[in-house]
Amino acid sequence: MTSEAGARTTPPWPDLSSVAQDVLLDVLVHGPLSRAEIADRLHLSRPTLTRVTRSLMLEGLLVQGDARPHPTAGRPFEMLHVRGAAHHFLGVKLTADRLFATMTDLTTTAVATTQEPLRSRDPDDVVDQIADVATRFPPVTGVGVTLGGIALDGVVVRDEHLGWADVPLKAAVTRATGVPTAVGNDVQALTATEHWFGPGAGLTSMAVITVGAGVGTGLIVNGGLVEGAHGRPPCFSHTLVDAAGPLCGCGRRGCVSSYLLTHVILRRLSGHPTYDEALDRVRAGDPEATQVFDEAGYALGVLIGTVANAVDPEKVLLTGEGLPLYEVSKQLVHDGIEDTFDDDPALVDLDVQPFDHSEWARSGAALAVKATITGTV
Repeated sequence: MTSEAGARTTPPWPDLSSVAQDVLLDVLVHGPLSRAEIADRLHLSRPTLTRVTRSLMLEGLLVQGDARPHPTAGRPFEMLHVRGAAHHFLGVKLTADRLFATMTDLTTTAVATTQEPLRSRDPDDVVDQIADVATRFPPVTGVGVTLGGIALDGVVVRDEHLGWADVPLKAAVTRATGVPTAVGNDVQALTATEHWFGPGAGLTSMAVITVGAGVGTGLIVNGGLVEGAHGRPPCFSHTLVDAAGPLCGCGRRGCVSSYLLTHVILRRLSGHPTYDEALDRVRAGDPEATQVFDEAGYALGVLIGTVANAVDPEKVLLTGEGLPLYEVSKQLVHDGIEDTFDDDPALVDLDVQPFDHSEWARSGAALAVKATITGTV
């Protein structure tokens, strides 16, 4: 684990007005802005903005940076920046067997990371482990925990990977760490983070698709994250590919999940290979492995085309631990898109992003940052 040198005490988070929250989030998400730009973007009067930015600077959350020349040769714009070092946040990503943690500053820039196996899947044990990991980092203002299940109001309604149901994780982690905590679905948190600070920055529409142990989808529409009424993220994992295809664990036949899930791919191959061994077989031209991965690639293309039909996003971001599938079956993925998308496939801007669990943990920290700023933590 890497960490900052020396001890640090985090000041308490200030009680911000709704206008101050909006201003801080605007600068956080869009980068350094002048007062004039913020006022125009948020439809604020100049006196109101001056008062709010002054209070944010006094709290140490905003700082004045370099000036930018005025486009009409007037007085240079003085740019306002978020002061990243003012507060730090801990993001935790839980899988079925590991815990990944990343500490970030207020701008969600990663400062320190660590990972370790889960001691057990028992909720109490996992909470204790999160609290133990938190003590190895300098003090933080907030904690964000993400996982592959459905979370609503801080309660994990269901997580099949961990075998959890109705676990009040937010309250438990807050008690164990003494730090305000946010809990959410990992794909939803990743989608929001990539929209704010990643390849989706500045876009009003985007889709994130993750492949691996599960098939996840996150959507940005009209500049906002699509969130279901019952905590369920957008789900396209049972989109039909071939009615005569393999059986899915849900009882359906030939749906996206019956082709794409990592354990399903391996189950269809002889010899009980690992995922890396299966990929080596494809690269070596093994007919059985090539067929299974090509069918999975085509199913991924159908999924991408279906999502693109549904929301017509400016960008489709593809990631996940199962991403090597795209590398070995790229042509079949694009065949699936072409056969499914209702318009010119060139309109589907597919952005394949390298997979890194620490980025998922960072999205947990981003979840905590937003919840802290908006007062929902």
